[in-house]
Amino acid sequence: MRILVDADACPVKDIIVDVATKEKINVLMVASISHHIEEDRGVVVLQVDNLPQAADMAITNRVRPGDIVVTQDYGLASLVLGKKAFAISPKGIIFDDKNIDGFLMQRHLHQKMRQARVHVKGVKARTKEDDQRFLNHFQYLIVEARSKD
Repeated sequence: MRILVDADACPVKDIIVDVATKEKINVLMVASISHHIEEDRGVVVLQVDNLPQAADMAITNRVRPGDIVVTQDYGLASLVLGKKAFAISPKGIIFDDKNIDGFLMQRHLHQKMRQARVHVKGVKARTKEDDQRFLNHFQYLIVEARSKD
């Protein structure tokens, strides 16, 4: 098991590294060249082109069954689930086969609304509760992934 992170604009990188270090799990942070992320405490950083979907494709090509992927991207989460890996958002939402279609539909509807110039509310400000929920659900996924080994 490894942890792969869609690291561009990921607000929980420190939590991921702290937990992975304690649990002795390898971490791969994938980020575009426009984002500087330092390799720290055993974290490997893969920098990809600044093209749309470059990080997603790099993760999709490297993910293996049982890995955990941290991403805000519903499309990437769907691809990861198809490869029998786990996916979690920085807000602590665990993506699975039961909820991913709803998230993809929500993304599609929001895109249609933006095209029609309908205002879509932005993302709420991050809270300490978001960090705690992510930590709890992330640790739960690690236990789940280890039980599948």
